[in-house]
Amino acid sequence: MPHKSITVSEEAYHALERIKEGKESFTDAILRVARRDNARRLLEILDRLGPDEELAASIERVYRRRRLVRPREVQL
Repeated sequence: MPHKSITVSEEAYHALERIKEGKESFTDAILRVARRDNARRLLEILDRLGPDEELAASIERVYRRRRLVRPREVQL
């Protein structure tokens, strides 16, 4: 996997260092925060759209179906 070097302020470095979990790499921490930011943006969009009963019902159906899914056993 190619790597890129970036320069950040000491303040940004220490902030990122504080949010790292366990032995998580800086890359993993950045990706985790970026994904969370995407989820926040999605929630903001949904909030702006207002209540949507059809969307809520679709989400409920997906969650119900996911509970029924069981991983298959794989023989090695």
